[in-house]
Amino acid sequence: GWGGNTPPPRGGGREGALRDGQVLVLHGGMLHIMEDVWKAAGVAVPVFSLRSEHSYGVGDFGDLRRLVDWASKVGMTMIQLLPVNDTTTVHGWTDSHPYNCISVFALHPHYIDLEQLPPLRRQQDQKAFARQRRELNALSESDYMAVDRVKNDYVARSFAEVGEETLASDDFKAFFEENKEWLVPYAAFCVLRDKFGTSRFMDWKQYAIYDRSRVEGLTPQHAIYYLQYHLHRQLKAAASYARSKGVSLMGDMPVGVYRDSVETWTHPELFRMDMQMGAMPTQTEPMGQNWGFPTYRWGEALEEWMRERLHYMEQFFDAVRIDHILSFFRVWEIPEGALSANLGHFSPSLSLSREEIEHCGLTFRHDFMTRPFINDTIIDRLFGIHAAYVKEEFLQEKAYHLYELKPHVRSQEQVQKCFLGKNDENSLWIRDGLYRLCANVLFLEMSDDLFVPRYGAWQSSVFDVLNGEEKDAFMRIYNNYYFERHRDYWNHFAARRLDSVLRETRMLVCADDLGVGAEQIQRVLDSHRILSLEVQTLPKRDQGEFGHLESNAYRSVATISTHDMPSLRLWWEEDLGRVQRYYATMLQKEGRAPRHLTPLLAEEIIARHLYCPSMLCILSIQDWLSMSGMKLGDVYQERINAPYDSYNQWKYRMPVTIEKLIDEAPYNRKIHTMIERSRRL
Repeated sequence: GWGGNTPPPRGGGREGALRDGQVLVLHGGMLHIMEDVWKAAGVAVPVFSLRSEHSYGVGDFGDLRRLVDWASKVGMTMIQLLPVNDTTTVHGWTDSHPYNCISVFALHPHYIDLEQLPPLRRQQDQKAFARQRRELNALSESDYMAVDRVKNDYVARSFAEVGEETLASDDFKAFFEENKEWLVPYAAFCVLRDKFGTSRFMDWKQYAIYDRSRVEGLTPQHAIYYLQYHLHRQLKAAASYARSKGVSLMGDMPVGVYRDSVETWTHPELFRMDMQMGAMPTQTEPMGQNWGFPTYRWGEALEEWMRERLHYMEQFFDAVRIDHILSFFRVWEIPEGALSANLGHFSPSLSLSREEIEHCGLTFRHDFMTRPFINDTIIDRLFGIHAAYVKEEFLQEKAYHLYELKPHVRSQEQVQKCFLGKNDENSLWIRDGLYRLCANVLFLEMSDDLFVPRYGAWQSSVFDVLNGEEKDAFMRIYNNYYFERHRDYWNHFAARRLDSVLRETRMLVCADDLGVGAEQIQRVLDSHRILSLEVQTLPKRDQGEFGHLESNAYRSVATISTHDMPSLRLWWEEDLGRVQRYYATMLQKEGRAPRHLTPLLAEEIIARHLYCPSMLCILSIQDWLSMSGMKLGDVYQERINAPYDSYNQWKYRMPVTIEKLIDEAPYNRKIHTMIERSRRL
């Protein structure tokens, strides 16, 4: 114990033993409130968003090295990136989605720094590419297809000139030997993709089923090896340079792989190709999300493959963000043939038997409850003036004035194919009505005599057919299944999976744990020392409309916005009512909130995040720039991804070059001071 005039020793876990009647007074100046803990600040920016005087219309690994100089200058310790893997399927803008990886090992060809390749021998060629670079860099956003053409052309010319010499070097041979297990099938995949004009390997005739002996001869001395070799060297050099400057790179491990990818071609045993991964519906997104990725077949083989992925990433990254870490607990699995996520279910799942359903008071009628319920009332309500046409073309009449869908439209995917290219108002009306009919069921059949209640079924017209007692019984089953039944079940699976996958990695692991049920997984993340993600406008706990920054756990990453959200400036423009409440309650300001976010207010919001207890405060480049004059004129261009828009183009680029950013002395001093005062240096 301690007492008297002796000051208490510093540090936590101290006790003071007092005698009966003794009074101990602790002065505020003497009381040790908190130990000094390591905290850091950083910036989140996709590689494609970087802009320098040297880039070709898109950021590259050379720009990443330049960004390290700026981060080091202002006192940042972490640079967070989106996935840097190859996503090329059709050489079009749809390939701009960084999470649609066709390989979890190959790096994206667009990120090659052409200036680090040997200059082209013909001076006029070099001048022509310099002119194209100026044209691409003059654009406010990245033109994916133009960049693809220019960079592929340059690499092809470079390979023709020095490729043979490079591939004969000892350094390349060492690279090839170390990476051939993924490099050879990846190169074959690229050759066949371009030969057949599609990444859908089921259309590759004799190559549809992977046979290593058959494909090895497709890529002798190929430019793909040359390109991946230089990409690997450049990213490794950027990572090494960052470490020398006291800056760490955080990579991103996507939750899934593209359906037509190297991994699904070469290792189909790891995936459930008849299922699709997605996000379950919510109040804000009633249709949910269907990402289209095949779901995993969990087991030792898959866990070994994931360990290999992490081990490979360690060459470049000191930290890793695991995208949608909820997938280690459970995934929202959507059957093949379904488009909307409201036809999905949890996996793993504790499905219900007939006996269990009836024990809850609901008489189970198989066809009525598991097949689309269609009667005249529903048809008239959905299709109006088109009701007679729909009955004739798409429905078969059964007994009791009930109907069933004809065989060619019994799934949403079949309906979509039926209406392909028909974009007139009437066709879309009928198509969407047929989508809803496909989903008008109470239960989804998992296997013989095992069922789950369909999410949102209580809002569908088939629910209205039930009597009062049946509705009550169904809702008891529904609420138990979605909110009680799996409470500890998923935690058990996740703990074992995370133990297996993360046991060998040296990287700091951060989780994207936003989403439905995120508050239930914190205990598992904490026990594995995984940092959670805290976004003030998306609170996980019951904190009201906004989270309280001071309640953030130390083992967390604080941010204002993610790549799936509007930037701070854009959020301020989109929902005036919510902004006003944030202005009054969180910022504790009086009066009306400014119509547009001012640099001074942005600075205050950023400062509040820097002073929060989170270990890491990593803000997007858009949000860091919001307190400066270096912003895009059109605030809507600051949005990187809109998850609700399947046609979103990932093309945001910084409005200022990294060179100019480094020269902004007053702005950089301000950031450095803010980071220093918040004790994040």
